[in-house]
Amino acid sequence: MASSQLPQISCVVPVHNRLDCTQVFLESLMQTTQGVDFDLIFVDDMSSDGSREYFAQLKDPRIRVIYNEEREGYAVSINRGCQLAQGEYLGLLNNDLILTPGWLEPMLRCFKQRLRVGAVGNIQKNVETGTVDHAGIVFDLVGLPDHYGKNYPFLMSFDYRDFPAVTAACMLIKRTLFETMGGFDEVYLNGCEDVDLCLRLRAKKYRSLVAGKSVVYHHVSASPGRRDNDVLNNQKFLQRWGDELIKLGQKDWPFQYMMRYWKTPWKYNGPKLLDALLRMAHLKRGDSAWARKKRASILDTPGKKPVWAKSN
Repeated sequence: MASSQLPQISCVVPVHNRLDCTQVFLESLMQTTQGVDFDLIFVDDMSSDGSREYFAQLKDPRIRVIYNEEREGYAVSINRGCQLAQGEYLGLLNNDLILTPGWLEPMLRCFKQRLRVGAVGNIQKNVETGTVDHAGIVFDLVGLPDHYGKNYPFLMSFDYRDFPAVTAACMLIKRTLFETMGGFDEVYLNGCEDVDLCLRLRAKKYRSLVAGKSVVYHHVSASPGRRDNDVLNNQKFLQRWGDELIKLGQKDWPFQYMMRYWKTPWKYNGPKLLDALLRMAHLKRGDSAWARKKRASILDTPGKKPVWAKSN
């Protein structure tokens, strides 16, 4: 697809500190979208590291910046940015990405070459190691999301592949569909928002796909406070989706577990390894005691107030 044929895209990028990453991200975006009709909306979530001063000196008319007046988190920041977007497509991007030449076109083509496309993700490699961090999202036996392809010894090449969900670290979705779905659910605080959206799309018969020819690099979980609310998010996520995802996990988890530690076999857990082998041999079905225990520990954890990074 020639660049002149690309539809307008609104890129929405939430930011909380990590100016070093933001500068590299913006440079890579500008280098890889030459000739593309796009605009860029940064949503600064109370940065305190000079990011605001950096944004103030940007002169490109395609770039707009929203400044949150208090810490809001990922879902609120994305939703606020998308309210200003006018592009046919939304490019939901993290500020800790390094985009590579050709990352965009395969993601856009997916909407033309597949039916009922909801969200499109891509292959994301860890900046530090160069290994695949994300090639789609599957679920473990507990019912929690896990990155397909992470730490795999190899990954089979593909053009497009369906998954239950994809991460919004780099996601393309039609703006009107995002609006129809109500955007990200703001009950989540820096976690599970993207997977929840994909599952809501799935319930409406929309597909989440990975464009296998699109590759970017990701500083994984670089934003401060990224994992502070994992317990709360997992609790809300399991309460909403647990029954359905346990079934998906029983299908996907055995292969995922075997591949994850193939290169580091000393990291296998004995009971889990046996569980995975039995399931792959079709000698075991249903739930597992260790998964029930982990699930119960998450659901039984007393609720706490959200935790924000104390850097502002």
